[in-house]
Amino acid sequence: MTKTDRRTISPEGIALVKAFEGFSAALYRCPAGYWTIGYGHRVKEEEVPRFVQGISEAQGETLLGQDLATIEAQIRPLLPETLSQGQWDALVSFAFNVGAGRLKHSTLRQKVLRGDHTSAAKELLRWVYAKGQPLSGLRRRRLAEMRRYQV
Repeated sequence: MTKTDRRTISPEGIALVKAFEGFSAALYRCPAGYWTIGYGHRVKEEEVPRFVQGISEAQGETLLGQDLATIEAQIRPLLPETLSQGQWDALVSFAFNVGAGRLKHSTLRQKVLRGDHTSAAKELLRWVYAKGQPLSGLRRRRLAEMRRYQV
């Protein structure tokens, strides 16, 4: 097991994700149009019946832990081992929000791989759109991720 295999998001990183995702005990459609519940857990169409009655906050935290572990497993191979905890937290939050595939093919990742962390932090601010429209909530999230990245 390598160093990055053990790396996980910190309590501060989890708090960042929770603050911007918020908790919903009931199913809702996120701004991008996906069924969502808990702390930003994307619900597949076939899973909707499972969540129709809603969930508790404890169930939401369990889903969040599972979702974060999945994202971390997806992005570990994409990123260098040398990232600080703050950089890792910010990139996990980012990938949780937009998906590991979008991180993989992003200019943000290219800048991280080059070690251009000043530009990488600023690159986060380009990711504030949903369905082609800038969202103030995404801008606030990206600013918080940028600050966490710079720790």
